Amino acid sequence: MIRTTLLLGAALGLSACAAGGGKAQTAASDPAPAGPGKGKGYDRDPYPSTYHAYPGAPTLVTHVTIFDGEGGRIDNGAVLFRDGKIVALGKDLTAEAGVTVIDGSGKYLTPGVIDIHSHLGDYPSPGVQAHSDGNEATSPVTAEVWAEHSVWPQDPGFGRALVNGGVTTLQILPGSANLFGGRSVVVKNVYARTMQGMKFPQAPYGLKMACGENPKRVYGGKGRAPSTRMGNIAVDRQTWARAQEYKRRWDKYEEKGGEPPSRDMAMDTLRGVLDGEIRVQNHCYRADEMAIVMDMAKEFGYKVTAFHHAIEAYKIADLLKANGTCAAVWADWYGFKMEAYDAVPENLAILEKEGACAMIHSDDENGIQRLNQEVAKARAAGIKGGFAISEEAAWKWLSINPAKALGIDDRTGSLKPGKMADVVLWNGNPYSVYTRPQMVWVDGALLYDANDPRKRPVSDFELGQPGEGDVK
Repeated sequence: MIRTTLLLGAALGLSACAAGGGKAQTAASDPAPAGPGKGKGYDRDPYPSTYHAYPGAPTLVTHVTIFDGEGGRIDNGAVLFRDGKIVALGKDLTAEAGVTVIDGSGKYLTPGVIDIHSHLGDYPSPGVQAHSDGNEATSPVTAEVWAEHSVWPQDPGFGRALVNGGVTTLQILPGSANLFGGRSVVVKNVYARTMQGMKFPQAPYGLKMACGENPKRVYGGKGRAPSTRMGNIAVDRQTWARAQEYKRRWDKYEEKGGEPPSRDMAMDTLRGVLDGEIRVQNHCYRADEMAIVMDMAKEFGYKVTAFHHAIEAYKIADLLKANGTCAAVWADWYGFKMEAYDAVPENLAILEKEGACAMIHSDDENGIQRLNQEVAKARAAGIKGGFAISEEAAWKWLSINPAKALGIDDRTGSLKPGKMADVVLWNGNPYSVYTRPQMVWVDGALLYDANDPRKRPVSDFELGQPGEGDVK
């Protein structure tokens, strides 16, 4: 997503960018020259997570319809979680002493929803210029910026996503004004005083990239490159070539020692991509451009983890599958610009049937509150188009598939024993417009209970204001 409000001040940054001359910036924390042997590398995680799960109680939910998040379903089933982890699920579970038992008759239990594309916190509510912190639209290459350094933990949108949408994990990305927009961050949807207190422990970083109309419009409109799609790819390739050389110098230093190379924060991020530590999350709409980007990734030795928006992904489902690249899409947003024109509502269903990795995403502070309904629309369109997709299979688009694309599927995204107890109890079928979360647990801690006013998240920003705690 590109927010035009930020672009009003973009010209102020252009002179500063030009003054830099494109040279690498040397950080004050550069390592000292090393003697014989290995050189000391730089800190690759200088802002580590300080997240600690809230306390929870051992809980058994019984007589409930379960979607396990990986395509499985249990009718009249039960799920037990304790110490923040899923312990067991099945039909005949019994409660031990000290376990809270919840009767789920007529209700549904699922893994928490995972949104792979959000701007909560860096475009928070209220949506005013002072809060517009998602696009560093001063250069087409800003891989040095990190979305987490803009995240405002008091954004009321976090609580609304939890309570109205059952969202327990989300990736916060920079905007799409730039070809290289910067690093993304994965967070647990919990109240915290700092971004690091929300940060998903050990989740890989992402690199937000963009192709197509946005970068060429933003910078072509300023009389500088890129102003065309061929300009987009040219700047991309030149930047990756620089990154390869930067990686070569640092690899040599860390292996053999000697004089340390100069630090360049943008190149640090791209080196992380080339080393397989940082995942490329690429804004792209058209099928032909996605195919070119996948070829470019092969040229420079990296992988595109997921294309976001991917309006035309259905045209290249086979290529996406062959490259192991996911598509994060909307159910029916289209037509708001030319590259978003050629959409079909069966996009998700076609990708699923072709065996490609597919998922829903929001890119919107309101849409994140009803991703379950977006999946319902996409599934209905698929069924109408002749693609039989079960309710439980469609839930993969909300849980395990985005977890895989974020590199956290070994810890969350499904109700498997040993995984985080990120769980939502819905008061009816979650594909109904009349259904909403009744209870939401994150790491086994009950953070929302529709029947308990004390269990409704309120950000510090909302305290004492009209509507405080009104998250319904």
